[in-house]
Amino acid sequence: MVKEQPPPLLEFAGVDVVFHGQAAVRGLSFALTQGQIGCLLGPSGCGKTTALRALAGFEPLAAGEIRLDGTVISRPGYALAPEKRRIGMVFQDYALFPHLTVAGNVGFGLRAHSASARRQRVAELLELTGLSGSAEKYPHELSGGQQQRIALARALAPAPGLLLLDEPFSNLDTELRERLSLELREILKSAGTTAILVTHDQHEAFAIADVIGLMNRGRIEQWDAAYNLYHRPANRFVADFIGQGVFLDGRVLSDNQVQIEFGALAGDIPMPCHQGCAACGKGCSVDVLLRPDDVIHDDASPLQAEVLRKAFRGAEFLYTLRLPSGREVLALVPSHHNHAIGERIGIRLEVDHVVAFQHAGAGA
Repeated sequence: MVKEQPPPLLEFAGVDVVFHGQAAVRGLSFALTQGQIGCLLGPSGCGKTTALRALAGFEPLAAGEIRLDGTVISRPGYALAPEKRRIGMVFQDYALFPHLTVAGNVGFGLRAHSASARRQRVAELLELTGLSGSAEKYPHELSGGQQQRIALARALAPAPGLLLLDEPFSNLDTELRERLSLELREILKSAGTTAILVTHDQHEAFAIADVIGLMNRGRIEQWDAAYNLYHRPANRFVADFIGQGVFLDGRVLSDNQVQIEFGALAGDIPMPCHQGCAACGKGCSVDVLLRPDDVIHDDASPLQAEVLRKAFRGAEFLYTLRLPSGREVLALVPSHHNHAIGERIGIRLEVDHVVAFQHAGAGA
């Protein structure tokens, strides 16, 4: 029996946003169900913040619709007022009130509640965000990470139907961002909150979101789970943006086999062929993606590669290796294997997901 999918809480349907005759967002379509955490990920200028602003009601639509819980909140010529959308927002700079205590900041949007109901809700949110002991302190007395939690608690206090997070960790250092990303996900899941995050940082996206839309020039290139973005990229842009890797020349042997200089690789995704080829025109040239975790250090392997560069990452090294052909690959190696620049080491491949794209020059 097929499990029935819940109806979407949020829907973007063919959304265009235009500035000065130029489309900043083009044909944007995606959906989130209740309790899901989504992310719009991409480089600066890709349209992700514009999409968030349109969702919040700050930008008009040139085409398409945005629906929240089945109700149209934006379409060309119509936009429900931002304050009527029941959407909470956490800004990059947190926008906290310096003259209010932590409790005062969190309860700011609850002025229509009774005093006892407001106190109870504030206490719940302080407990949820780990700020119970800081209720009477002021924002400037707390760390950046604690201030971020205040902003999150304040946004959650009115129980919004949807929470928007615009680069929420951009002002924090890398280590703190990684820790708070995991904490943020736990808080949102505990509260059952549907949320959408905008970020340029794929590590944040991976840590927080259930589903990620990688944007490029106003469009979503792939809307998928982090695992699939990494291991099953839809196109070369996704493969280049997500994670690290290099492309090696390959030659198609059959519908699911490709030959590279390491040997033949078999995958479960049909190999791309040149335009006009039969089901698989053998001999087609393709570019095969190798991730650092596909290349395994193995002293017993007859295939040797020269260490060109290495980056120490604590538990592991990221080695840049030169193959006998002169091509370079990346390899993640446990850090107790500390090899010198210029040293030759044995390597082998363990590729669980063969990713290949039509050769860049094919069909030209």
